[in-house]
Amino acid sequence: MASLKRLETEFPILDPDFQSFCALRGIFTVQDFLIRDLQSLVADAEQQPSSERFMQAINQVLYVIDGLHQPWLNGVDLMEDAQKNKHVLSTGCEGMDFLLRGGLRRGQVTELAGPSSSGKTQFCLLTASTVAYKYMGGVIYIDTGNSFSAKRIARFLNQISCPASEEMQPRVLQEVMNSILCHPVYDIFSMFDVLHCLESKLKYQICRGDNDERLIIIDSISSLITPILGSSGSQGRALMVSAMSLLKKLAHEYNLVVLVTNHTVGGDGGIPKPALGVSWKTLPHVRLLLSRDCGSNTYQVSLLKHPSIASGKAAKFIIND
Repeated sequence: MASLKRLETEFPILDPDFQSFCALRGIFTVQDFLIRDLQSLVADAEQQPSSERFMQAINQVLYVIDGLHQPWLNGVDLMEDAQKNKHVLSTGCEGMDFLLRGGLRRGQVTELAGPSSSGKTQFCLLTASTVAYKYMGGVIYIDTGNSFSAKRIARFLNQISCPASEEMQPRVLQEVMNSILCHPVYDIFSMFDVLHCLESKLKYQICRGDNDERLIIIDSISSLITPILGSSGSQGRALMVSAMSLLKKLAHEYNLVVLVTNHTVGGDGGIPKPALGVSWKTLPHVRLLLSRDCGSNTYQVSLLKHPSIASGKAAKFIIND
């Protein structure tokens, strides 16, 4: 989420005096408000010489936070929204698309969990390639572990466009690859910055009527969230929920597919289960568990959660690299 200093341009009431007041209490960004005891903060503000102005500033920040949440929709609104906007995008994997009845649904956040070397990054790169080529759409790829590979993207694009013959024309290849933007990030606050910059860009594009963004990928979101859960307890969980709220907001309001990857931990009987705990499991719209046959390029995916498909179903697919 945005820093108070960045918000000052749009909301002058959040001036340097208010920022200093907040900084002395460890508040620098909007997400800091989410994990702060609001009653205590208000009590401190009331003791200040500029108490009235500070209270107005606090209300302004709360207004910004409120704007991050989706509006309530009735059944008719939800049906119209699903029929008009929330189409699916192919992943490039026939088995995965068959399981998901066409692919990843726009307006939703899909989680792909799996152990190390199970193929999560391969799937993300293939999906990015497919969306960029098939739908001529923009892809935002947030890379948390230096796993993004332009060479693999190029190979996937050649497989998608010319599966049995010559390579893609260099001009077309360059045009498609230019639509995939990779942002390396190494902590959750850097991710917030990238997403808020993207939101500003999307708002501008909507005003101009030329929004072509289709997909946000975060590979892997668990590497950003796990450190804050281990070190800050409830504050970490609040940041985790804030991150997902922002991703859901972007998906819903701008009709995007959001795909995030997660690692796994040992569950009952040693069976792998997605990490990040109980607080996380209710947040994504769709949850998938990926595994890979040892020594092969055959993958199996199981459906753990879906708004309109029964859980427990599974499919196999092959990714040629």
